[in-house]
Amino acid sequence: MAANLVRAAPRPAVTTVHQSPSSLDYHLVLPRPDDPDTTRAVAGLVVEEFTRERDHVSTGLDSAGWTPAAGWWSSAALSRSIRTDPDMVARVLPTSRAEAEGHYRALGGGQLPDETVLRSYFLAHQPIATAAPLRLGPAQPPDGWHERRVYRVLFAKDLHPDQVTSLRASWRTPVDATSASGHLERGGDRFGWELRRVGHTRAWALDVTVLLGAAADDAVGSTLSDLTTVLRRHGLIPVTTERFS
Repeated sequence: MAANLVRAAPRPAVTTVHQSPSSLDYHLVLPRPDDPDTTRAVAGLVVEEFTRERDHVSTGLDSAGWTPAAGWWSSAALSRSIRTDPDMVARVLPTSRAEAEGHYRALGGGQLPDETVLRSYFLAHQPIATAAPLRLGPAQPPDGWHERRVYRVLFAKDLHPDQVTSLRASWRTPVDATSASGHLERGGDRFGWELRRVGHTRAWALDVTVLLGAAADDAVGSTLSDLTTVLRRHGLIPVTTERFS
């Protein structure tokens, strides 16, 4: 789990600051199938944060892992493996900060550091290649709108049919729609999205169309984050956010 790692220096005890919602992503790492300790439900934690351009496209990923034996360490290889290696993907579960705190304490870590301290453990950055947005759809926005954008958020892992049904219900997807989808208006902007399976592997994409009512795009980042959080709660692991227009 800790291949190509950079060891984080020991830190003094800190006071946990609860943030709602959390700005970092937390993951539980399950034990290996051949782990001799059958009493452990969780082997360790991974904490991550994407770096982004001003238009909310992913440019990189910072991460840190923790196990009781190794403490805190950082590895770009780990960030890749929990999205590409089938065995590792199966062992990683997205979780909330509150649940991560409970497991961290149960594994003997004590009080989970606040997010400022956790960021200091991000020592091995994983760059994500970016390119100019592809033009997908009309260049000009519909009448009455300032700008049209299309984003795609890619995810690893798979969804069970009942999870897709849950998403359709929570997003109020029309009965005749072929996939889970939804829409909302926020801050004078209009958002519509559709979830679809991509490629020949267990991967999903959330395509989000944005119509901006004005030049400001403050609601875009928060809406993409909210939608990503919903899919993380259903077990998907975010891979990157791309922009098509």
